Amino acid sequence: MSEIRWNVHANAPFGGPAQILEYLGRYTHKTAITAHRIKEITGTSITFTYKDYADDNKQKQMTVSHEEFARRFEQHILPKRFVKIRHGGYLAHNGKNKRIAAIHEQLKLPSPMAKVIIPFSLQMLQRTGEDYSLCPICKAGKMERIASYLNHNGTLVNINDLNRQRTKNKASPPLTTTS
Repeated sequence: MSEIRWNVHANAPFGGPAQILEYLGRYTHKTAITAHRIKEITGTSITFTYKDYADDNKQKQMTVSHEEFARRFEQHILPKRFVKIRHGGYLAHNGKNKRIAAIHEQLKLPSPMAKVIIPFSLQMLQRTGEDYSLCPICKAGKMERIASYLNHNGTLVNINDLNRQRTKNKASPPLTTTS
């Protein structure tokens, strides 16, 4: 078995939280075109600068109609539910906990800590400093949730009574004929 020689390239670490935010901010809040690239706006057209990669990265100007500018700008708007930054690799959402547990096992590390679910009332107490479980009238007794209701077409429905079975196949059921 031959030894493989690796050449490792590692960048210097970031200088702190401010530099990390500045670095990520360049990508997360990037717009299709920045204001300094727009050179002139008239009643009928917009002139902006761009870099022509085919012509030795030369800076050039282009003039387009308002409609064409809006069309090009809209191509940079993400569709619903798409995100600009997402974790990939072992931090990808689907099956993440299994992969992290496998990594811990392979590296002979202790198992990852179980997720802690903090009750909503405690979260609100931490955020606002107010205990929402106290009775609003006497400020001494504790309120407990007995039931939750949903307004469904003008009728209050107890959420616990709803049949929330989810089907895996969302396609229409096959048609059956009786003979």
